[in-house]
Amino acid sequence: RRCAERIRGAGGMSSRLRKTAMTLLAAAILLPALVLLAAQLGAFKGTPPSDLGIRNGRLKPPSSTPNSVTSQASLYPDHPQAKRAAIAPLAFKGDGQAAMKKLASILRGMERTEIITEQPGYLYAQCTTRLMRFTDDVEFWLDESAGVIQVRSASRIGHGDRGVNRARVEAIRHQLMAP
Repeated sequence: RRCAERIRGAGGMSSRLRKTAMTLLAAAILLPALVLLAAQLGAFKGTPPSDLGIRNGRLKPPSSTPNSVTSQASLYPDHPQAKRAAIAPLAFKGDGQAAMKKLASILRGMERTEIITEQPGYLYAQCTTRLMRFTDDVEFWLDESAGVIQVRSASRIGHGDRGVNRARVEAIRHQLMAP
């Protein structure tokens, strides 16, 4: 009799274990699917910054988290991300306005990139990642006195960017320098 109770008890435990395993499996499948669906619906887009643009010859400082790059990081030496965010400005040959036009053309040719503001000497674009639809804000300012195009690229949300902003700027630099 005790043996039968133990067997039934073990069977009950096995049934509970099986139910728990099935619940965990369902959650492991459904949770990523729900996150992906939320991403596709724009849940990770973030809010556009209201403080972009040029102020006193400067673009916005680096983000407070390691998810941005800026060619003006040295203007913010006490910023905690200044060193990590530093990137060279974009060099160009010839006329600065012609370089900005070429830059706008490069941006128009990039997948999931939309130019939001195009003014003489300033460009602002939004780039969206393929899978999770994160939005990054990218600014370019023709710094005629320095003879370069200053750049800032930053993710709106998240702690890191896995090097996406730096890679984007370097790819743009490569295309801008191509004949």
